[in-house]
Amino acid sequence: MYWFCFTFTNTNLRIVVTMKKRNVKILLVDDEPDILEIVSYNLVQEGFEIFTASNGKEAILKAIKEVPDLIIMDVMMPEMDGMEACENIRRIPALNHVIITFLTARSEDYSQVAGFDAGADDYITKPIKPKLLVSKVKALLRRINDQDKNSETINIHGIEINREEYKIIKDGVVIALPRKEFELFYLLASKPGKVFKREEILEKVWGSDVVVGGRTIDVHIRKLREKIGEDFFKTIKGVGYKFEV
Repeated sequence: MYWFCFTFTNTNLRIVVTMKKRNVKILLVDDEPDILEIVSYNLVQEGFEIFTASNGKEAILKAIKEVPDLIIMDVMMPEMDGMEACENIRRIPALNHVIITFLTARSEDYSQVAGFDAGADDYITKPIKPKLLVSKVKALLRRINDQDKNSETINIHGIEINREEYKIIKDGVVIALPRKEFELFYLLASKPGKVFKREEILEKVWGSDVVVGGRTIDVHIRKLREKIGEDFFKTIKGVGYKFEV
């Protein structure tokens, strides 16, 4: 994203136009002030524009107001936990493009599955060194930017998949999908009939820089079956998945 700065000079009324890249907006959500302070400091040093919230309810209001590019959110918080906040944010069309990453001390497999089930794009466990967190944030944003450059629309079996707008239209009805569900659906639908191995799916959708649990793909496929239709997604045991018309 870019903004323009117009500079007027007195010599011959010449106009100089400067184009600068807009800072990436990141919303940090945690009920521990020390965590907010440390993470904010390190991300600001990298040029990110930081906003903070201390609970899920505040996070939703701040997200609506600021429309961040990325939300880094704790799970266990007062008033509204991260899982519920994530689910609520995913129901807001204007925030459907936002990347959501949990940063939490909850490292159990079932917690990670619940996080992805709620609509998260990534799940990072504490403790994590600030520099490593910054590296993960950059890798996630870089991969999203690379994917956005390859925008095109797929029309198949009454389903329109618009990558530029992150929008699915099936039989005239718009279906809202979280980013990772959309990217998984787009990947499978881009080559109907092809069996995508689990390793290939993880690499192309989540990237080698992001570590996710083994059941992550299964959770997202289940969600897609619920929203798009059972018959489109075929499981190839011991191998992976394919999109079948």
